[in-house]
Amino acid sequence: MDFMIIKKPRVFPNKVLYQKTKRALDLAICILILPVALPIMAICAIAIYFDSADPIVFVQERIGKGGRTFRMYKFRTIKNDFDKENNQAYMKAYVRGTLEGVGDKNETYKPIKVDFITKVGRILRKTSLDELPQIFNVFKGEMSIVGPRPNVLWEVDEYRQWHHERFEVLPGITGLAQVRGRSCIDFKSLVRYDIEYIENQSLWLDIKILWWTFTSIVLGKGAS
Repeated sequence: MDFMIIKKPRVFPNKVLYQKTKRALDLAICILILPVALPIMAICAIAIYFDSADPIVFVQERIGKGGRTFRMYKFRTIKNDFDKENNQAYMKAYVRGTLEGVGDKNETYKPIKVDFITKVGRILRKTSLDELPQIFNVFKGEMSIVGPRPNVLWEVDEYRQWHHERFEVLPGITGLAQVRGRSCIDFKSLVRYDIEYIENQSLWLDIKILWWTFTSIVLGKGAS
């Protein structure tokens, strides 16, 4: 299933070489980190199981490049009995800009009610280890390492027309919005950071974002 996009994606004819090089870099990085990532993922899986049982991996349909949908993998950090309708209302308010407060700076960049998160989940989200399974989305060509974060369909229902520019590139595991803002960022600023990234794509910018991601995880805050 594909999601209908109002705005036609722009074409970057001078970006073809960059896109091919970026894809090669994505695969090279994933292959290099896989021997280290797999044992860490195994430890995360065991911790999740003993903390809150199954399921260990959370699979959700997200919207990618050009509005195409795909199944994104992530370690489950949310309680099995959390209130989905309450959470959807909470996130829609965030996208609309009507949410009071924009998340806890000690948690993830995107606000979510703390009551919904498991004990192990709080650690995984703070260290971004919950995103590790998305390595397999990168292998499948559904995501890149760097790019705008993919959204779920019901969040996109709240989008304004200019927000759809985020769908012009592959979604990423990390991005400019994540390293600049982490939790203390409103949705309008998040989209503006994503568009800034799209309009200034380069391997050098990707490398800087990867470095900022590493430092923001270690220091627990976004890049300046």
